[in-house]
Amino acid sequence: MEEKSLLTSEASEAASYEEIFTEITKDKPKTLYLILKRVIDLLGAIFGLIITSPILIVVSLFIKFESKGPILFKQKRVGQDGREFEMYKFRSMVTNAEELKEKLKEKNEMSGPMFKMKDDPRITRVGRFIRRTSIDELPQLLNIFKGEMSLVGPRPSLPKEVKYFEGWMLERLVVKPGLTCYWQVSGRNNIDFKDWMKLDIKYVRERNLWIDIKLIFKTIRVLFGDDNAR
Repeated sequence: MEEKSLLTSEASEAASYEEIFTEITKDKPKTLYLILKRVIDLLGAIFGLIITSPILIVVSLFIKFESKGPILFKQKRVGQDGREFEMYKFRSMVTNAEELKEKLKEKNEMSGPMFKMKDDPRITRVGRFIRRTSIDELPQLLNIFKGEMSLVGPRPSLPKEVKYFEGWMLERLVVKPGLTCYWQVSGRNNIDFKDWMKLDIKYVRERNLWIDIKLIFKTIRVLFGDDNAR
């Protein structure tokens, strides 16, 4: 995919999110697709919460038993059209993880503004398991139910990460962030940051109901273990 900004660098710096999204959403997907996608999101979130409720309860108890702190981890993320929202996850790290992160910056294994470390000492024992199986992401079904996220879409970025985006990367923000995407089923930590962004924009430009359904079914395998899980 050509790494070409949709705006000149000068205009990109001066333009607001709204101006950028107006420019890159001229060819909007069909209304029927958007309606069906929302219906699938609602049904998927409700069904998912019901069927995984035993797992949610057991994991909550283990998290509470192992370490002090909240069961759920809430964090500001950037959603559709640059709007921020609070994303939910099961807490998989110690409560002072952000403070410890500053001391571990030199061990970052991910290119770009992201931080990834294979043997991150901040992750708890329960945290390692729920990350490997992606169970830590299940609370995001609540975000999907609320309409802040979708089952399929680019993973939501932190506000400080978006600040480092090149102009062409902002196109990934024209859709709702998702629970799963091309990156989730294509190697995750083994994918370079720019290639990750390209995969997200590939989805934005080609998205349709069939692609969404395929990505949902491919993601189900992650629940049975994935060495590249974040």
